Amino acid sequence: MRKLALSDDILMRVEKPARYVGGELNAVMKDKDKIDIRFAMCFPDVYEIGMSYLGIQILYDLFNRREDTWCERVYSPWPDLDSIMREKKIPLFALESQDPLKDFDFLGFTLQYEMGYTNILQVLDLAGIPLLAKDRADNDPLVIGGGPCSYNPEPLADFFDLFYMGEGEVSYDALLELYKANKKAGGSRMTFLKKAASVPGIYVPCLYEAAYHDDGTLASFTPLFPEAPATVRRVIVTDLNDTVYPDKLIVPYVRSFQDRVTLEVMRGCIRGCRFCQAGMVYRPLRERDVDWLKAQAETMLKASGYDEITLSSLSTSDYTGLPELTDYLIGDCGSRHINISLPSLRIDAFSLDVMSKVQDVKKSSLTFAPEAGTQRMRDVINKGITEDDIFHGAAEAFHGGWNKVKLYFMLGLPSETDADALGIPDLCERLSELYFAEIPKEQRNGRVQITASSSFFVPKPFTPFEWAPMLPREEYLRRAFLVKDSMRAQKNNKSLHYEYHDAEVTLLEGVLARGDRKVGKVILRAYQLGCMFDAWSERCDYGKWLQAFHDTGIDPDFYTQRERGEDELFPWDFIDIGVTKRFLRREWDRAMQAKVTPNCREACSGCGAASYGCGICMMPRGKVPDGSKAAGASGAEGGNA
Repeated sequence: MRKLALSDDILMRVEKPARYVGGELNAVMKDKDKIDIRFAMCFPDVYEIGMSYLGIQILYDLFNRREDTWCERVYSPWPDLDSIMREKKIPLFALESQDPLKDFDFLGFTLQYEMGYTNILQVLDLAGIPLLAKDRADNDPLVIGGGPCSYNPEPLADFFDLFYMGEGEVSYDALLELYKANKKAGGSRMTFLKKAASVPGIYVPCLYEAAYHDDGTLASFTPLFPEAPATVRRVIVTDLNDTVYPDKLIVPYVRSFQDRVTLEVMRGCIRGCRFCQAGMVYRPLRERDVDWLKAQAETMLKASGYDEITLSSLSTSDYTGLPELTDYLIGDCGSRHINISLPSLRIDAFSLDVMSKVQDVKKSSLTFAPEAGTQRMRDVINKGITEDDIFHGAAEAFHGGWNKVKLYFMLGLPSETDADALGIPDLCERLSELYFAEIPKEQRNGRVQITASSSFFVPKPFTPFEWAPMLPREEYLRRAFLVKDSMRAQKNNKSLHYEYHDAEVTLLEGVLARGDRKVGKVILRAYQLGCMFDAWSERCDYGKWLQAFHDTGIDPDFYTQRERGEDELFPWDFIDIGVTKRFLRREWDRAMQAKVTPNCREACSGCGAASYGCGICMMPRGKVPDGSKAAGASGAEGGNA
């Protein structure tokens, strides 16, 4: 019988003690004396959020299929337990075995959002693992990071031994085999790290050196050892029907934010929105077979006992097998009273028809993301929808029985004017008028409710907007107040509601997203000042972050307020994601001309992702816009030059 790391007395003193005891349905238990590798997988946030993330469940299943490896889980202790553990000097532990993390071979972090960076240091600190990679001994766990934020790993380079670039199913087996061999041979930590650099997709920060110009921009990024490649290429699964996927999801005792079976229908996206990092770094689009998904849905529902299933992807309505899959799920799941959730749908009749089939008579709200209030701005960002699409889709929704619509926008996009910002309340007002015009009074199910929410634009690495500057805090807020005041002045203002994101957090996110190695000093200092759970708006202390910038002599405006030069070397340029920098710059130029680039099903844009030789890139399509070099089945631009 397991001995819990926390006493009953401590568990009774903290909020939601079930976060820390493990033992959930489908959690994997192994005999630690019969395995060679112990891997602790960490989501650096509270348990309920981490348990909602499919990526960790996939890797957990992948590792535990190996007889020689035991993968366990760990999450950030909430501040109540954090203080107790520090006071009583209790080392942070993994859920399954309740053993201290310091006893493990690997500690892996999924890097989902920049504002979780200080929580990484919290986990290391509570575990008794040196925060800086250079201070770790041979018997300390190897700290490895992966996920979307690893596509600019440099702000975290001082804290990590390795980064994994790409999809975990591809290279982890090779990395673990290499570790076993090095361990058996009595090799040192550095010996393993040098060998690991040869594994596809693995980046070892200590094997490289960054140099800077007098103006602070990056001058060079150079391998220090022959084992370190000059370019690290992202790895991807080329056939999603021939890879592992968890049959048994771990079912938590505490309700998580995604308390349901998650079925991933495809990876990648065809749309090419110029602000969207995921739409670029996850190319090319690869779909799962419908029959595979049907069988997987059955298996996962039976093994978990969940009464809801969600179809996951960047743009679910673009999955070509969606009609067949939803018809199957409706027929099979409907008889068992299992709900179906369909996120990431577009504003079109097809999506609404699918939604009408899976939602019951009481319609919940529909969520759409026009992203910008005017057609000019939607063309700038290459959103791929017109005003006619929005109004036609809204009319279909109103006639289908929906009267609550949520709309997501961004403020501060490149070339945005006040007129573009004011397009948000104007669009919302006209949608409310459309409801009153389309739906007779006797058929209305209460007042129409239009909720608009705007985040502030952050230019992310590997997007066409990676050259763009951000705006000062005061300007972000001025534009938000402009929209809010205009929303209140609309004729149907009682049907309209507006909210906006925190401008201060946005600017911090911008620094962390586009920073170089020097930013690591700021993260460390912010943690020392007490910053944790910065992704939680009520817990983010902007003043402490400003103090951290001051104490380290780092100017945040250098990373946020200036437009990058066309030929500037970026901290992430050593990573090859398939999509080329040449293509991204071409898209930047088209954005400045408000030119739309067709989606990947309409025409190939020569982005370079065809170098992976799979997915939609291998399908015949139309010509490339503006005569640019094609990258279809005949070949592609390679590298990131």
